[in-house]
Formats: sequence, C-alpha cells, structure tokens
Amino acid sequence: MKTINDFNFENKKALIRVDFNVPLNEKFEVTDDTRIRAAKPTIIKILEDGGSAVLMSHLGRPKGVQDEFSLHHIIDEVATVIGVQIKFVANCVGSEAEEAVEKLNPGEVLLLENLRFHKEETSGDTEFAEQLSKLGDIYVNDAFGTAHRAHASTTIVAQFFPEHKCFGNLLAKEIESIDKVLTTGEKPITAILGGSKVSSKITIIENILDKVDHLIIGGGMTYTFIKAQGGKIGDSICEDDKQELALEILKKAKEKGVEIHLPVDVIAADAFDNNAKTTVTSVDEIPDGWQGLDAGPETLKRFHEVILASKTILWNGPLGVFEMESFANGTIAIGNSIAEATANGTFSLVGGGDSVAAVKQFGFGDKVSYVSTGGGAMLESLEGKTLPGIAAIKGS
Repeated sequence: MKTINDFNFENKKALIRVDFNVPLNEKFEVTDDTRIRAAKPTIIKILEDGGSAVLMSHLGRPKGVQDEFSLHHIIDEVATVIGVQIKFVANCVGSEAEEAVEKLNPGEVLLLENLRFHKEETSGDTEFAEQLSKLGDIYVNDAFGTAHRAHASTTIVAQFFPEHKCFGNLLAKEIESIDKVLTTGEKPITAILGGSKVSSKITIIENILDKVDHLIIGGGMTYTFIKAQGGKIGDSICEDDKQELALEILKKAKEKGVEIHLPVDVIAADAFDNNAKTTVTSVDEIPDGWQGLDAGPETLKRFHEVILASKTILWNGPLGVFEMESFANGTIAIGNSIAEATANGTFSLVGGGDSVAAVKQFGFGDKVSYVSTGGGAMLESLEGKTLPGIAAIKGS
C-alpha cells in the first residue's frame, strides 16, 4: 500500500483529492471543519518536502455551476486550518486551471473549483479525468468519504499516474483501522451495532460474523429480534418482514460461535417525546402503548462487561434515541465503556453517521482510537466490498 511517505514531493506538484464537502450556514460559513482538519497532515507533509499542493474536491450536489456550491466560500477556512494562504481558480480543468498550476511555486496551495460543476465528474468520464491528471505530477487520494464512488477524481484519474499515485495520511489510516477490525484485530473482537433498522445493517452483520467474537445489538433493531423470538414489544419500532432474517442471524451466529448480546431491559416511553412518561421494563414485556427508546440499566451493565473484556471494538450506530436528552443515556454509557476499554489498551473504531455524531456531541472523539470520516465508504468496507477509490491506488 503506497502512501505519501513513499514519495518525496520536492519540486513536485501533488494533485490531491480531498473531501472538503463541509456544511455551510446561510452566510456560507463553515460550521464543521473536521474534514478540512483531517486533510491537514497530508498537505503539510507535501509542503514540508518542498512540493506544492493542488486540492480538488466537491461540495454538495450542484446542478451545473451554482454559486452557493462554489468552493470559494471555504478559502478562508481552509487557510486558517492549514495555516498557509490558499490560491483559488474558478475551474478545475482547462487552460485557466492549467495556467494556475503552472504558476504554483513550492510551498504553495491551490484550491480548484467544485468538481461537480462538471457532470463528467460523477459519471466517471475518462477524458475529464485525463484533463484533471494534467494538474499534478503525483496523484494523492485522501478522500475516504468518496472512496466508494467510481468518480473521475476519486478513481478514474489514478490510471494516468501508473507509478505516481498513493494514499494520503487520512485514507491510509482509514484503511488500516478497518483492517484492524476485519483482519488483523487482536481477539476478542466485539462489534456494537445500533440504529433503527436490521435491513440497513444486514450485509455488515453477514460479513462480520466470521470476524468477531461478540456482537452487541442495540437501538431500534433490537425489537425486530425480540419480537421474532416471541417477545412483547408494545409499540416499539419493528421491521415485521425481517423477523425471519433476525432468527437466521441468531442461528448463524450460534453456528459460528459468535455470542450475540441483546438488551435485557429498556427505557420505555408512552410517546416518542423527550417529555414522555418513562419506565424501565424487561425488553420482552413492553406494555401496549409504550415503546422502547433506550437501553436499560441492567443491559448497560452487561454490555459494559463485554466491552471491557474486548481487545478490538467496532461501534456503528447509537443505542437509543440519543437526539432526545431523556433517551441518550444508553449511547453515552456505551461511549464511556468504550473510552475506558480504549484507555486500557483496546483498539476502538467508531464509524457511521449517527455514532460519529454521538461521539462528537458527547465528547468521545479523543477517547477512542479512531473516528472514521466516511459514512457510506466505511459501511461498504464493513460489508466486505472493494472500494473503487482504494482499488485504483492499489492497482487491483
């Protein structure tokens, strides 16, 4: 696996695919700079080598050229985070872009305009990719968030750099972290899967059953498993058409020697409301008119023991409706358990939209080993899929 550490960028122009698809407010100010900060080590390494950086990214889903999706809105934020002045060019291909790159001196950074202003980007057009390839001597992919897309800038462009392509720091770390869970992780390995639907996690479950020793299931999908086994779940969320599948997963896990841990008690509420009446009830005895919205105290005690005994942990999905303060305790408790295990030397990887949001909201970011920046890409990796952006660099 070639990374930026395998190259010296002195007097070289690095064409870097970054993921600067950041949220903006109505004043076009960046409200979360996580993705920009994540790209910083790669950019700094190239500049310190004596090279220059040409940054390409998308922003949103524009229909043609639309100013609200222009990357010129984020120039100041990128400059602040990276700590150098950022040059900008109002296109990402063609003579204007090529001239701007030509004038670039070692130590300088150029940000290209939104790739998705050209429909050829998302269609994976080869000619468009070839035009992009003229803008650098070495191609660096550091955008894990788009590595599952076979777009021109994430995948197709790599073919024009047969010997001069590599992963940036961020993408290399993402690959390594997922690898630790799926391939090289120290046992016992525990996966914690939350969220509301079994259907959205089924391929992940099927792929990781051969890799993990323990599977903790929480969140809304709990109730499909409980109902499938004859439990009473009141008005809790349930995918009735997935009950057979739930039983099949339990059977497969048993055959493979994987211990599945389901909640034993829950915080049930009489309405889907932060101010609803709540009660602690057995997970399979939820009264009619009530719904399970968070994990209960006995469940959290049991999950805590499993987590502390683990050497490798994957966490994907919250354990309750953490957006409501009344039902955030389960997710916070799991975060605390993982943080404690990590402090004791366990490797912990957190990924997937809602669990990443929870980690940020409750301040666990620096208490776990790694927080993945790519939602869809991370999930596809866990499903065992080969991501085109990664295969393009590895040459497979």
